[in-house]
Amino acid sequence: MLVKTYGSAVYGVDAHLITVETNIAGQGVNFFMVGLPDNAVKESQLRIRAALKNVGYHTPGKTITINMAPADLRKEGSAYDLTIAAGILAASEQIKSEAISEYIIMGELSLDGGLQPIKGVLPIAIKAREEGFKGFILPKKNAREAAIVDGLDVYGIENIKEMIGFFDGKLELEKTIVNTREEFYKNQSNIDLDFSDVKGQENIKRAMEIAAAGGHNLLLIGPPGAGKTMLAKRLPSILPPLSLKEALETTKIHSVAGNLGSETSLMTMRPFRAPHHTISNVALVGGGQIPQPGEISLAHNGVLFLDELPEFQRTVLEVMRQPLEDRMVTISRARMSVEYPSSFMLVSSMNPCPCGFYNHPEKDCVCAPGVVQKYLNKISGPLLDRIDIHIEVTPVPINELTDFSPAEKSEEVRKRVIAAREIQIERFKEKNDVHCNAMMGTKLLKEVCKIDEAGKSMLKKATDRLGLSARAFDRILKVSRTIADLEGSENIQPNHLAEAIQYRSLDRQNWAG
Repeated sequence: MLVKTYGSAVYGVDAHLITVETNIAGQGVNFFMVGLPDNAVKESQLRIRAALKNVGYHTPGKTITINMAPADLRKEGSAYDLTIAAGILAASEQIKSEAISEYIIMGELSLDGGLQPIKGVLPIAIKAREEGFKGFILPKKNAREAAIVDGLDVYGIENIKEMIGFFDGKLELEKTIVNTREEFYKNQSNIDLDFSDVKGQENIKRAMEIAAAGGHNLLLIGPPGAGKTMLAKRLPSILPPLSLKEALETTKIHSVAGNLGSETSLMTMRPFRAPHHTISNVALVGGGQIPQPGEISLAHNGVLFLDELPEFQRTVLEVMRQPLEDRMVTISRARMSVEYPSSFMLVSSMNPCPCGFYNHPEKDCVCAPGVVQKYLNKISGPLLDRIDIHIEVTPVPINELTDFSPAEKSEEVRKRVIAAREIQIERFKEKNDVHCNAMMGTKLLKEVCKIDEAGKSMLKKATDRLGLSARAFDRILKVSRTIADLEGSENIQPNHLAEAIQYRSLDRQNWAG
């Protein structure tokens, strides 16, 4: 008897329908599996045999042929165990097969018939709805993640016996229902860290507010203990909340990476990723034999924080240059090429020199001549050009540290940031790929960032004095546009340009003499 069951394969952040055709013939005792399965898929035979025996069923002693179509698409991982097991049970008439083709069925089997969670559930659920399936049967730990997709019956099960009882009509499975919008808005403002914890550093807070308002990349440079990491960790608290579309995009990536817990359905907070400086370039941008998203994709719609930037390997930092511009990373391998979105804010921090006390107001730098410039040279000019705001962080005086008067809360700063973002959303409403000032291309920059003669003169002098590149010139215009938006100004004024120019004062031509 021939039976078709359905699963799905995830490549990048998109799912592809997989048809599992199971045919059981009357002669011989063999097991054949075709359709480019990898070793994990081939090993499912042993897991299925043991699982069925332990729940009171059996693998028929006949020739079983399983074809996984399309046959030219490689099938990887153990998530097809339940799909294949359902096909074997239906083809051997141990369960009823009338409704089995109406469902996507996926899950990894344990030898006792239990189910282990799988990756990429959200893209699979979206694909199931697109293909018109009635429902999705999967491990219970993944059920809430799949249930955020409307118009799809999601059944989370703990054991293969529950699936068998469901198709035989002996067991009524409970649907997993998640009110996506209610869940989304309920958890949007659960932020633990707050700007009110930071004493002093008003100029740094101002720079971070501008960065958050325009989606700009930021570099904090200063001595140890000045508060660089503390400030960076509080940046998400002033970023505008995720839109529902952004939340779905972000959740899909973390679903593919297997980072969502059993109680998580939809990510409602902007991600904050802070990899250690020993990270490899593959771990940062993504890759591997089976391409997986890297840290820059896991930070999509959020913040990627690189602490102690010069300590990262040069090759690791350089692979970020193209994703910073394109906001998309393409990972090409011999068998496939996948794309992952990577629209993130790069926030980095560094000491000014190896000893950490160059330009310190009280302590002397003990580095030899030329060492400071050599330390900065660990970060290439092209990468520094892609960082919009460079700001020097100085230690907080003791009298400010002991001042316990309340500082401005993140909530107040966030209101100004949201107001500025709303101006930008209105400005770019006809541009699908531009949502904030940092995303503007050259053509759009000329339309949006018009300046008067006084501003042009100021920019020309700054470019000559600082030795800025054309890219840095564009970044100054983008930052000045954001400053104008924060003030509600329709046009960029000379004072907006002046403030934006001072955030380029750490360019390589000006730092360390």
